[in-house]
Amino acid sequence: MSLRDPKNIQAPVAEKNPTILTKHGDVRIDNYYWMKLSDEQKMAKTPDEHTAKVVAYLEAENKYREQMTSHLQGFQETLFEEIKARIKQDDASVPYKSNGYYYITRYETDQEYPIYARKKDSLDNPEEIMLNVNVLAKPYSYYNISARKVSTDNKILAYGEDTVSRRQYTLRFKNLETGEMLSDNITNTTGTAIWANDNQTIFYTRKDESLRSYKIFKHILGTDESADVEVFHEEDDTFNAFVYKTKSDKFIVIGSWATLSQELYTIPADQPNNELTLFQKRERNLEYSISHYGDKWYIRTNKDHAKNFKVMTTDENATDKENWKDLIPHRDDVYVEGLELFTNYMVINERIEGISKMRIMPWNGEDHYIDFGEAAYTSSPGVNMEFDTEILRVGFTSMTTPSTVYDYNMKSRSLKLMKQQEVIGDFKPNQYESERIMVEARDGARVPVSVVYKKGYKKNGTQPLLLYAYGSYGYSIDPYFSSVRLSLLDRGFGYAIAHIRGGQEMGRDWYENGKFLKKMNTFTDFIDVGDYLVNNKYAAKNHLYAMGGSAGGMLMGGIANMRPDLWNGIVAAVPFVDVVTTMLDDTIPLTTGEYDEWGNPNDEIYYRYMKSYSPIDNVEAKDYPSILITTGYHDSQVQYWEPAKWISKLRDLKTDNNPLMMYCNMDTGHGGASGRFQKYKEVAMEYAYLLDLAGKVD
Repeated sequence: MSLRDPKNIQAPVAEKNPTILTKHGDVRIDNYYWMKLSDEQKMAKTPDEHTAKVVAYLEAENKYREQMTSHLQGFQETLFEEIKARIKQDDASVPYKSNGYYYITRYETDQEYPIYARKKDSLDNPEEIMLNVNVLAKPYSYYNISARKVSTDNKILAYGEDTVSRRQYTLRFKNLETGEMLSDNITNTTGTAIWANDNQTIFYTRKDESLRSYKIFKHILGTDESADVEVFHEEDDTFNAFVYKTKSDKFIVIGSWATLSQELYTIPADQPNNELTLFQKRERNLEYSISHYGDKWYIRTNKDHAKNFKVMTTDENATDKENWKDLIPHRDDVYVEGLELFTNYMVINERIEGISKMRIMPWNGEDHYIDFGEAAYTSSPGVNMEFDTEILRVGFTSMTTPSTVYDYNMKSRSLKLMKQQEVIGDFKPNQYESERIMVEARDGARVPVSVVYKKGYKKNGTQPLLLYAYGSYGYSIDPYFSSVRLSLLDRGFGYAIAHIRGGQEMGRDWYENGKFLKKMNTFTDFIDVGDYLVNNKYAAKNHLYAMGGSAGGMLMGGIANMRPDLWNGIVAAVPFVDVVTTMLDDTIPLTTGEYDEWGNPNDEIYYRYMKSYSPIDNVEAKDYPSILITTGYHDSQVQYWEPAKWISKLRDLKTDNNPLMMYCNMDTGHGGASGRFQKYKEVAMEYAYLLDLAGKVD
């Protein structure tokens, strides 16, 4: 048996119950609108009749996939064990120092979850275990710990706990001296507690019904959650509220963020009961973020039409934009991604010709870039909690170099290897090759593509290749190493990342030209890269595969409609495919905050354009490639009913016999399983599917 020979296994047929959706005089008929459930229905201990009907359909899809892939179960388990075997079981992070303690995250053999520990003053001192997540996770099918924040006096740990996978965290507090859990429990938060310097006051962010972060509260340890004081309320539902503490520990920063605008306020961390001080009021198309050092603020901003951003400064007490002064002017060919401040240096994370680079700028002296010795790579600052140091912690990886942590001496310009991801087994980096190629898109834009394969890969049009991309929100998918990916490369697959428009790899324009009324560039870039890889014999004509998740899953739906002939198989993970319906429903999490990404379909121009690429709205009666879809029942970002409706419509209209399957994890949400090994079971499932289609099953 194979996926192409299903032996008369019958796919589920979803009931049609037409719902008429009308907007701007346009009528859409949704036969599967009934699949939508509320959070209350999903979480009810006793499901109602409607819930039971939906769950029965999802379970039927899972059963069908299991039957269709029954011949792959042994191979899938082999892949899982192979992937797991490459992971160092008793692993630990490189310690970082903060406020007199070294902090370490480590794993023990056969354990799914991390142990968070610290050592006082010296790494030679005894270990203090702050949290053993393996113990905490035992009662749950899903468990996740969010940001861990220690009070200024090092005595109390605050952390967020999610046991459902909807990213609604309960804040919990632990006395690190006695080991006891405090009675304080704060529900429905983003999972991060920010300490004031009195070691009693914390600030946190609460979510509304749509899971938008919309209020900042102040909590005093030892008091009930009901007594917490609201200090900020973001009433505009296109903005999200947040709070953090500056590296200088002098200020609490409370802000509100939208794609094209920010507004920040400050409170002295020593005086948490003070009123908020406005930093700079929000303005449409004015973006800014702030860092503090000494008596100045350092501002990354697009002020004065600086599309690729620049760095400005202002005095601590004169924060209106009229007082901002250029420190690093705007450059058309360099995108400023972020900055890190030290006593004698400023470090700028810049993107030049698509590559992220680290620029070291002494306050006195000549600046320089870190030389990593490779042409195409990913680099970024690591955890750098201290000001008075010449050492910069840096993360580095490339398509052939495992994740690496360096300490870089900014004075001597020397790199010290602190840790490189250990790949267990016979992995040798020199057995693999990577390329960076530029593909000319149909409108003349040059799209970077990162390719990796095992040496001996024949670029003669006979090899299978998997093409991956994301292409939304300005999120850049940089070239990176994956030990998991070796299971494909070692079986003859090539792997490519298309750095398409909608990301920010080539600067702000790259993003702007892949959103709003230019979103179609995201889809056509990916298709053009696929054509290039086939035409230039990187991939066999009948063995090109595509993969993407979330907004990248929307990309998968779009390219399946636009060029179904180009792909032999597609993996669409948690795919955002019902774009128009979702963006018209402001009760769904994230919707209103996304108007600046996709446009607001209540405006007819955006509605019509959005409908032109929305995957579910463009399914037609024609041949489609094989597609594997994954989703999570508790997903708060892309609700499970989007892929469920999509697969139902595809099955109803498609004219081919290519396998079409969906896996719905009934215990998880957008990020999948929470354990460090369990998450690879789904990867093994996806790889087994691709390798079977390519005829590469061992």
